Amino acid sequence: MTSRIFKPGAGFPPDHGPAAAGVREPQAHHTFPPRLFGLLVALTIGWGVNWPMMKLAVAGMPPMRFRTLCLVAGIVGLFSMTRAAGLRIRVPAGQWPRLTAIALANICGWNIFAIYGVSLMASGRAAILGYTMPAWGVLLSRWVLGEPFTRRRAWGVALGLSGMLLLLGGEIRAVGRSPLGALCMVVAAFFWALGTALMKRWPVDLPASSFTAWQMVAGLPVILALALFAEDGTFNPFTLPWGPFIGVLYNLVVAFNFCYWAWTKIAVVMPAGISGLSIMMIPVVGVFSGALMLGEVPRGPDYAALSLVVASLVIVLRPTRGGTA
Repeated sequence: MTSRIFKPGAGFPPDHGPAAAGVREPQAHHTFPPRLFGLLVALTIGWGVNWPMMKLAVAGMPPMRFRTLCLVAGIVGLFSMTRAAGLRIRVPAGQWPRLTAIALANICGWNIFAIYGVSLMASGRAAILGYTMPAWGVLLSRWVLGEPFTRRRAWGVALGLSGMLLLLGGEIRAVGRSPLGALCMVVAAFFWALGTALMKRWPVDLPASSFTAWQMVAGLPVILALALFAEDGTFNPFTLPWGPFIGVLYNLVVAFNFCYWAWTKIAVVMPAGISGLSIMMIPVVGVFSGALMLGEVPRGPDYAALSLVVASLVIVLRPTRGGTA
């Protein structure tokens, strides 16, 4: 397995956005590379199905202890993957501060708020709110990185968010009964978008697998502290009922090994605005997998939202002759 290595100064200086430095990204990087489409499809399915899986898992164990277990599994699996592939593991000198800042957003900010959010509301609605991330991502990519806010990106955001709002439409009153859950998901989405922008602004010279693993290492102390001091009682994962057990196992193997690696690989290659928009199908998969696994029944607005999000993806991901998205 190979992975692109991001070197400081490649594309733009590590401490300055491309606009400030007067450096333009290669035109080919403004559209989604065809070689990553298969990875994107697998990531979409893997993370989409994970929304009901998270709901199942937190029904059987405290949220932060669940997340601690997930991080440990991800660390072991990703470092093993890196070593087996013969890729670099050691963090380059001087790059720990930027890696820690990225981890605080990507691992701590996202995981803490998202897991509490999904525990307080339906998994489908949590997925919809969590994937307001692309809207935050497009804005942050402009403000933090100086990426162009093109007409195609604007249309992609508008269509994608319209689909999400349509899915949410019939559930406004339900979300209103859980304002804390809704707030947690929106904050989680912002942190995820921020972490994605920081990965581009301050690149770390590591393959995607070890880069992701070190983020989990940096974020683990915060998650573990919450698990030990904010959650009561003892817990034995081997006594879980089948539903929560499957949810935990899926997260350990799929979400925190394959999906985190795949997302990091995509995020470090693509501009933040495009990488965020490219995953807008995930909440749709989350809604329909939640319907299959948790008994929710998709209705007309669900199918209409699916059409809008597909249109958003076509607009954003379709290459153009000029190479600008």
